[in-house]
Amino acid sequence: MPRAVNGTIHKNRRKKILAKAKGFRGGRSKLFRTAKSAVMKAGQWAYRDRRKKKSEFRKLWITRINAAVRENGMSYSKFIHALKTHGINLDRKTLADLAYNHKEVFNAIVEKTKVAK
Repeated sequence: MPRAVNGTIHKNRRKKILAKAKGFRGGRSKLFRTAKSAVMKAGQWAYRDRRKKKSEFRKLWITRINAAVRENGMSYSKFIHALKTHGINLDRKTLADLAYNHKEVFNAIVEKTKVAK
């Protein structure tokens, strides 16, 4: 019995990988062998960057808080220390949102940490 190389499972597997490679440039989206390696590599980067995204956002929040605190004449590290000593339990995400969208509320928090030194 001859070996079947045109089977539906075989075609569907290739079609699935080429669909994932849609939008890649050149042969990486059209040729199965290069598309397969491109999709594998893209998957590795996606896995890595899903974890890296969390640290990137934390960096952004810290930068926003630092900029807003410096407008009030304080450094970021002293501000965070003052928050902890006064028992104000706000995370960096919330603080960055307040600094970016609600300046008056954030300034009130900074003043509260300054006064109660």
